[in-house]
Order: sequence, then structure tokens, then C-alpha cells
Amino acid sequence: MAETVVPAGTEPAVEEVHLRHHFATPAQQMDAATLGMWTFLITEVLFFGGMFASYAVYRNMYLDAFASTSQYMNVVLGGTNTAVLICSSLTMVLAVRAAQLSNRRHLILFLILTMIFGVAFLVIKGFEYHAKWVEGLVPGLHWSGYTEHPEFAYHAQILFFLYFCMTGMHALHMVVGIGLLTFLLVQAYRRVFNANYFAPVEMIGLYWHFVDIVWIFLFPLLYLIGHRR
Repeated sequence: MAETVVPAGTEPAVEEVHLRHHFATPAQQMDAATLGMWTFLITEVLFFGGMFASYAVYRNMYLDAFASTSQYMNVVLGGTNTAVLICSSLTMVLAVRAAQLSNRRHLILFLILTMIFGVAFLVIKGFEYHAKWVEGLVPGLHWSGYTEHPEFAYHAQILFFLYFCMTGMHALHMVVGIGLLTFLLVQAYRRVFNANYFAPVEMIGLYWHFVDIVWIFLFPLLYLIGHRR
């Protein structure tokens, strides 16, 4: 069977290779992807917003009990994780910029650095969860270490329940984000991304920044408000 020869100059443009059939132009495809990602992030805001609203309501109802939990929060670990996530946002921005400039080497480098920061966050959070378990501050499973203000122990469990729910869901989103970054890394090694096609890097970057922003709100609410030595 004769091999089909494509005449020179008739090869599809690079930006057309990844153009889906239901889009007229690469710009239209990019706009649709951006709209879809922002719509998804809005649903995530609603999801986390419910937990933030619960936190606000219960803190207002049991102000003294919630304040008494401040001494059990490890501000050093929480602050370290905040710095780690801020650095990861920077490397993610640099990864997007590298993709836009068709700089494959820097794209791979910054994706790996972002993943390292994400794993570091999860490891630190794991040490923090372990400490809470050892101290007996896990409501419903291991609650025996709240001895400083026993009169607030019952209602203080609400705060720790919200702490594990909110930070746990955030950590789950971090795991998903690291999985998405792994996908981008594989695609970058295959030379998929360039100045004409970098939408997946930018969209996943938006998701990563959202997860970082959620932590920026969690840190002061759970660790800093009412903290004392």
C-alpha cells in the first residue's frame, strides 16, 4: 500500500494540533477552558464557604471555648506550611511563564519544585496530625488531652472537628493538585507544551493558586486568632 506523502508547507500549524473539533480557533478553545476552570473554582468556593460559615457560627456561639483551643495549635508548623505554599505559588507562576515561552527545561524544573513544595506541605501536616493524635485531641476517636480548661472541653471538640475537616479537605485538594502536576510533568517531557499550546498548565495553575489561597484563610482562622503562649 502506497504511503501518503504530505506536501511540504501543508502540515497543520502547531496550535491546530491540539484544537478540538468543536472550537473554531485556538483562542476560542482557550477562552472556553478558562471559563470552565473559573466555573469549577466557584463551586469550590461554595464548598469551602460552607465550612467557613460553620466555623463562623460556632465560634460566635462558643467564643470562650474556641479561644481556649489556641494554645493547642502549632503556629510554627502552620506558619512554615504557609511559607511553603507561597513558594509553591511562585514556582507555579514561573512554570506557566516557562510554558508560554516554550522553555521546556524551565517548565520541567518549576513543575518539579512545585511538586516538592506540595509534598513538603503534606509531610508537615502529617507530623501535625500525628501530634494531635498523641496529645489526645482528635474528637470522637482519641479525645483525652484537653486538660488545661476542662470546662470548655465539650465545646472545644467542635473546633477540632472543624480543624480536621477543613485542613483535611484542603490536604485532599493538595493531593489532587500533585497528581495534576504529575500529569503536566509527563506531558512536558513529551514536549507537548509550547508558546502556542499551554492551556493545561495555566488551568492547573489556577487550581493550585486557589488551593493556596484557601490555606491563607485557614491559617489565621485556625492558628492565629486568640493564640497565646
